[in-house]
Amino acid sequence: MKICLNQIAKRYQQNWIFKDLSLDIPSGTSLAILGNNGSGKSSLLRIIAAMQTATKGSITYTHNQQNIDSNSLYKQLSYAAVGMQLIEEFTLSELLSFHFSFKKSIHQLTVAEIISILDMKNVQSKLVGDFSSGMKQRIKLAQAIFSDVPVLFLDEPCTNLDETGYALYQSLIQDYASHKLIIVSSNDKAEYHFCEEVIDIKNYK
Repeated sequence: MKICLNQIAKRYQQNWIFKDLSLDIPSGTSLAILGNNGSGKSSLLRIIAAMQTATKGSITYTHNQQNIDSNSLYKQLSYAAVGMQLIEEFTLSELLSFHFSFKKSIHQLTVAEIISILDMKNVQSKLVGDFSSGMKQRIKLAQAIFSDVPVLFLDEPCTNLDETGYALYQSLIQDYASHKLIIVSSNDKAEYHFCEEVIDIKNYK
């Protein structure tokens, strides 16, 4: 997947969050979007993921030399953000089984294998609603990283994670996502240290 941004801009009421942003993001590369809290980096991430519309500009998506319509882009990407909701009435096993019934898992990993990688076998039959915020964040990362899609979007991916969770995140990226186009919205170097390209939202005010 190649993503090309052409003069992207976003305005809320009379306030321009960012503007005049043009960028080519080649397939298989990694990009970090930096910025302070409230700077607009998450908005830009959602715009690139076709989850939100830009005020001005256009974005083109190309996969296997074919243009991808923004309405079909969801089939090619996975997304993890702190504000995402999980179905808390499901057990961990049920939730992951439900998710991977819609998107294939990378390397054809089974739900049991994914739970083992997450080191969560002891809670696989417990309700997700009873999990801590850090455990829920692990699940959000697992749903995104283990999905067999070419593009991965991560919005402050290590929020609520402890030191062990940070280490797990690093290993998941290295082992299961290094071949993907990855875009990370963050102000924490540990979340995006692997990124080949970096842009700061303040340069597009």
